[in-house]
Amino acid sequence: MDDSSPVPQERVLIWDRIDANKWRTLLLIASFVVLTALFFAAMGTVIALYAGVDPEVDPMLTLQIAAATGLIATVVGVIMYYAATAAVLSISGGHEVTIAQEPELYRVVENLSIGSGLPMPKIWVIEDSAPNAFAAGRDPGRAHVAVTRGLLDKLEKRELEAVMAHEMSHIGNYDIRIMTTAAVVVGLLALLADVMLRFTWYGAGARRSNRGKGGGMVALALLAVSILFIVLSPLIASALRFAVSRQREFLADASGALLCRNPAALADALEKIAADPEPLEVANKATAHLYIENPLKEHKSFLNGLFATHPPVDERIKLLRAM
Repeated sequence: MDDSSPVPQERVLIWDRIDANKWRTLLLIASFVVLTALFFAAMGTVIALYAGVDPEVDPMLTLQIAAATGLIATVVGVIMYYAATAAVLSISGGHEVTIAQEPELYRVVENLSIGSGLPMPKIWVIEDSAPNAFAAGRDPGRAHVAVTRGLLDKLEKRELEAVMAHEMSHIGNYDIRIMTTAAVVVGLLALLADVMLRFTWYGAGARRSNRGKGGGMVALALLAVSILFIVLSPLIASALRFAVSRQREFLADASGALLCRNPAALADALEKIAADPEPLEVANKATAHLYIENPLKEHKSFLNGLFATHPPVDERIKLLRAM
């Protein structure tokens, strides 16, 4: 007689969703890496052409210029990355709390920390009546969770536990690192694209004077394609970043439901948060993707869907209720 018991159907569904979202995220991150590499190649090409170097004649010099540009951008990016968490917490307007100040919240987070095997994050409260929450930090050892006063006042304990399980899942899945890195890369690409457009505009006269050095129609065509790619790259990168964000929200929903063992409570919490009419006063486009539900109310359209930080809340609730 076989004593092994079958795996519950809902548990299979949760693990299937977790695996599917991990693979989608890996594909999107790979696309992000390829896009960034092509962006710096395009920058190297433009700088080389404006310097009178023909990439066809001296491709190694063009690659060296691209590599040098990428190295400088990486140094700036690392500085931005390490400053990001402090900036996010400052923008949120929250304050750190202790067990003496918020005993129920502290114990909820502490229990989830023990249950997940994660270090205890620092806890912040934002004095705002709109219900919402987010996680931030570089890794589980340097993580922070923040909740609004509205979340503490308007949610039942089981719903609060589910929301905090969602946020702890973001920490455990390293979403806090992934999304911070993605935000830094997108910001850098946008900054560099702006610099390059100004460079090409003000350097047009120099380019005309060097026209005899840099090659003919092939060089001009290469320049045009490179500039077009530089212009479009920040938009493409933003779309990829938000696609990653949407997949990580699905993943945190599934992981959070598994951690708190109550997907219905998370679905109920999302319904309350989404239906609440009060706007989050500290809502900011730079940090909106971090929250469990987008604090910036947006009209539904194809373009907004492409650049949406979160999946449709109705879809998230439907999936949670099916678990």
